[in-house]
This record gives sequence, structure tokens and C-alpha cells, in this order.
Amino acid sequence: MNNIMNVFRQVSIIAIIGSGMTLVILIAGIDLSVGAVMAFSGAILAGILTAGFPLSVALLGALAVGLLFGVFNGFVVARFGVPSFIVTLATMVIARGMTLVYTKGYPLVVSNELYRYIGNGKFFGVPIPIIIMFAVFGFMYWMLKYTSFGRYIYAIGGNEETAILAGINVKSIKVAVFGIAGLLSALSAVIYTSRLMSAQPTAGSGIELDAIAAVIIGGTSLTGGKGGVIGTLIGALIMGVLDNVLNLMNVSPFYQSIAKGLVILVAVLVDSKFARIKK
Repeated sequence: MNNIMNVFRQVSIIAIIGSGMTLVILIAGIDLSVGAVMAFSGAILAGILTAGFPLSVALLGALAVGLLFGVFNGFVVARFGVPSFIVTLATMVIARGMTLVYTKGYPLVVSNELYRYIGNGKFFGVPIPIIIMFAVFGFMYWMLKYTSFGRYIYAIGGNEETAILAGINVKSIKVAVFGIAGLLSALSAVIYTSRLMSAQPTAGSGIELDAIAAVIIGGTSLTGGKGGVIGTLIGALIMGVLDNVLNLMNVSPFYQSIAKGLVILVAVLVDSKFARIKK
């Protein structure tokens, strides 16, 4: 049971970022900036705390940073029609550079004991990060399934031109979707920084690929309009269990990367196969 809880706690960060990535991919987009935004949000949070401000101010500051980056991504994509891959690639480089400038390349150590509870505490024996993860996925599932906003997301991913003709404000939806992705990246930074009690300038490096992998393994189509957050949670857990099993078997991390790459490739091939069958 301890190992199972450990797996869930380890995948919570990727899963939360993956839930936001699911929305982006559902509208046939991609967000490569989530890892860098996570690093910068964590650095801002640690900086505010070390400056002596209350924890509430630090949390709001970190979440605001993530939201602003996400809204910026969505605005540029929607307003100027630039492919999301290019926009978020640029944002990734900018956010990573801002993190290094802000931290001067050194970790920012946090000593707030109340903040430590977010990443390391338990509530009725369940780690707080797991509770946050399930709360996020519960909300995202409800939003996609039972709200008009969720239906609009699927409509845009299925056929953007048809969505526009149906009267959907596609630009606003795109801005909102990327904003949510940025906000959830910042929430992951809150958990990650709390677990380490320090903001690492290299935090989140490569995590965008893990998040995309979790979404793809979970069955969400890269062409948009098909999938959901439950599949993403399952995909994140599959990756977490795979890492855990390989670690317990003392498999080299180099081989672990190969194994994860093969799992992603198989998931993409299966998705492509089913897409051709439906056509």
C-alpha cells in the first residue's frame, strides 16, 4: 500500500499538468511551455515566501504567473493564428530564461512549515498531492462532460470551421483553454516546490513530454475532438507504474527512457489504427 501511494504521489504532478494538456490537445493544439511555466511559477512562489510575505500571497502569485503565461499563449494563437507549437515553444524558452535570471541559476530554499504540508502532508492517511490530483480531475471531468464550455472544446477540436459557423466564440475558448493549462502548471509547481522545499531552476525540464505522453496513452487524439481526462489519468498511472516497476527491478534509467518511448509509439500507432478503421 505504501508503494501504491508513492506511485500516485509521484504521478500527481504529471497528471495535473496532463489534465490541462488534455484540453489543449482536444482543440487540436499543443503546449510545450508547461514545464518552463511550472519552473518559473515555483521560483516566484519561493521568492515571495523568502521575502517574508504570507503563504496565501505566494500561492496567488504563483498561480497568477501560470495563468498569465497560459492566457498569453492562447491570445497569440487565437488572435494571430500562429500554430500553438511555435507559440508555446517560444514561451517555453522565455519562461526558462526568466527562471534562470530570477534564480541566478541557484535553488531558492523555502522554510515555511505550513507550506511543507501541501507536498508532504496527509489527510486521513492520504497524501495531499493525491487529494489535489483527484479534485482537479473530478472538476475537469465535470466541466468537459456537463458544461457548454466542455462541449465547445470538443466541437472546436472536431471541426473548427463548423464551430465558428455554429456561433461558438472560438478565440475566447482557445484563450481559456491555454489559460487553464498554464494555471494547472502553476498548481503543479506549488506541489513540486513544496515536496522539495526549494525552487529548482531546472524544475519541469522534459515534463511537457511526459504530460503529452500521458494524454496520448490515455486515448486522446492528437487531431483533437476525441478523448478525455479520465484516459489521461490512466495514462499517467501507466507511466508511473512502468517507472516504478523498472525501478524496483533495478533497470537502468537509460533503458527506462527506451521503454517509455516504445509505450508512446504503440499508443500512437493504436490511435492511428482505430482512426483509419472508423473512416
